[in-house]
Amino acid sequence: MFTKLPTIKLGLQTKATIESAMKRALILALLPAAQVFAQQAPLNDAAVKAQQENNTAAAATQANINKLVDQTQELNNQYSNALNELDSLNKYNEQLQQQVNAQEKEKASIQTQLTEIETTNREVLPLMDRMVKTLAEFVKADIPFMLEDRSKRVDNLVQLMSRADVAISEKYRRILEAYQIELDYGRTLEAYQGTLGEGTSALTVQFIQLGRVALLYQTIDGSETGYWDASTKQWVKAPEYKDNIRKALAVARKEGAPDLLRVPVPAPKRAN
Repeated sequence: MFTKLPTIKLGLQTKATIESAMKRALILALLPAAQVFAQQAPLNDAAVKAQQENNTAAAATQANINKLVDQTQELNNQYSNALNELDSLNKYNEQLQQQVNAQEKEKASIQTQLTEIETTNREVLPLMDRMVKTLAEFVKADIPFMLEDRSKRVDNLVQLMSRADVAISEKYRRILEAYQIELDYGRTLEAYQGTLGEGTSALTVQFIQLGRVALLYQTIDGSETGYWDASTKQWVKAPEYKDNIRKALAVARKEGAPDLLRVPVPAPKRAN
């Protein structure tokens, strides 16, 4: 059960007085808190500003850290590339060194060859001179077929040997070539036109060269036939071989089929 309190009736003036007193009491109660808040407000602003400054500094620091990380990574990449390039250069230098060593060996070999060539030149030049002289003597002593061409070839070799602008190898090649031509003459059957004799008694004839076995001739009109006598070193008339020589001319010119030819051949001599 609730006890009913007595009701107090206040006048208007008393009520206003009470309200005024309560407001003053409330203000007095809140005044310490307002003073504390007023005192803490500057501290909060300073803390916020300090935090902002710390945040700004932290962001700058992080940016520097990121920059340093990037720079470090770039330096690592450059270092790695430098190592790779160094390895490549080392291998390249090894290859170059091998080439240099090979060139040094080749240089030494060439120097040795030059020395040998100089020695060979001193030995070969006299040999080639003797070969040319021997060839000239051989042409003079041989049966006189194609004498003009053969003599001219020997004269060219003599002139060639005195030339300083021609290599020794070329001189030697030309000498061997001349010897080969002379060697081939001994295996051929040739017909060519030439002059027999000198001056007003010279005759235009057809020569037949049968290797180095026989050299025959016949005038263009067929009125005179003869051969070279190697034993007497002179021309001998032989009208009895007229038909045989005409047949030999046809075979040499490839105007007739190859056939057994009857021609004057010098008798073999006993070797001393």
